[in-house]
Amino acid sequence: MSAERFGSYGRAVTDTRPVIAPAPETPACGPPALDADGVWWVTRHADVRTALTDPAFQVPAVETGPPDTLAWLRASVSRFSPPERHAERRAIGVGALAALDPDELRREAARLTATILDRAGDRLDVMTELARPVPLRVLARRLGFSEPVAAGTAVAVVAAAYHPGVDPALVARADRAVAALLALAPEGPPEVRANLIGLLVQACDATAGLIGAAAHHVLPPAVPVAARTADLLAEVLRLDPPVRATRRVTVDAVRLGGRDLPAGSPVLVRFDAANRDPRAFAEPEAFRPGRPDADLLTFGAGERGCPGDRHALALAGGVLDVLRERCRRTPTPLRHEPHPTLRVPTRLEVSVR
Repeated sequence: MSAERFGSYGRAVTDTRPVIAPAPETPACGPPALDADGVWWVTRHADVRTALTDPAFQVPAVETGPPDTLAWLRASVSRFSPPERHAERRAIGVGALAALDPDELRREAARLTATILDRAGDRLDVMTELARPVPLRVLARRLGFSEPVAAGTAVAVVAAAYHPGVDPALVARADRAVAALLALAPEGPPEVRANLIGLLVQACDATAGLIGAAAHHVLPPAVPVAARTADLLAEVLRLDPPVRATRRVTVDAVRLGGRDLPAGSPVLVRFDAANRDPRAFAEPEAFRPGRPDADLLTFGAGERGCPGDRHALALAGGVLDVLRERCRRTPTPLRHEPHPTLRVPTRLEVSVR
């Protein structure tokens, strides 16, 4: 694939490096902007980093519910915790992940992927057979869940309803799945078990979306790129992130990017736009694995940055290593699940050799 780019002063430049076009929903970079619903969109790299690290921006509060329900789970995990509870709950997840060697996770994910491909016949859907189940089964087993396959199935149900505002029918299913996961979780205080489940939920769609995007952009017949899998994943994370955005609310009046945001302002932090900011990345539209100027924000930043970024990349890397060796993508249109902040393919078929 070649692309015509425009260099300084608008001169056309021909470049043969692969390009990953932005998703149709990706906004352009610019100053914080207020949309019709009263939400501030933050798109520039520097502004996104500030919104992720400045204490004036906090995660919106969630309401709790009866024990062992989805609402209880959301109110118990570090991701949605208020500042006064966040550190202690985050420490639960950090401690659990510290006991897991990312290299071992990668090898186990690769072994399981190879086993599934051996039994698949000549074609397979990456999303249903690999992208979700492999990382979840590996991680659930290493975290001590008694039945990793059943845990992975239940986590996918919870993840589908994890963000507030979804269909009540999905919430009812998720309530039952939370109860099932608690029965499979290792013994411990309820808050510890909730945060172990939270690690699985956070890994579910985000890791699946990364594997799906990487398979789409990297497997033949895509333009071949000779690079380490880790570098390929990092560049896919930048150009086609599975988590497109996250939400914050201002607890104080704050000035950001030349705009004054009143206290109580809802904020949508756009990773997808920030990762293409030309102020942060040279030739931001070019697919350049291993770029030295990589400063990704897809995993967040500051005290609420993802504690499992290395583990997620290891799990995705194990799957993609095997796909690169044994699979070719079939030329079918790629569609994504409807979601306001995630970008996860619905189906991605490959031929297996």
